[in-house]
Amino acid sequence: MVFKIFKKKVEKPEYVEIESLPERVRISVKVDVLNELKDVSRLQQLIRNGNIVFTRIKELRKKDINELKRAVDRIKRTCTAVGGDLVGVDEDYLVITPSNVKIVK
Repeated sequence: MVFKIFKKKVEKPEYVEIESLPERVRISVKVDVLNELKDVSRLQQLIRNGNIVFTRIKELRKKDINELKRAVDRIKRTCTAVGGDLVGVDEDYLVITPSNVKIVK
């Protein structure tokens, strides 16, 4: 019974589980030109892939303003569908972002 005095009480270490940090996500910024209505499908694909798209619209605006309106409307619908954001910069550019990037206006 004397040996009970010499026994050390070993405590188990406490562990705290933490949530893992999100991995670093690479976001690409693509620069593109909207020359005609058929270019919209390429831009829509870039948006769906999660890219930030900086688009020059000057050429289409000079050529046909109604076609530009249709193109921007299609881009807006895609942007809304993915939860992204769209803003015009000056009269010549559009900036389109995915859902994880918000544009502060």
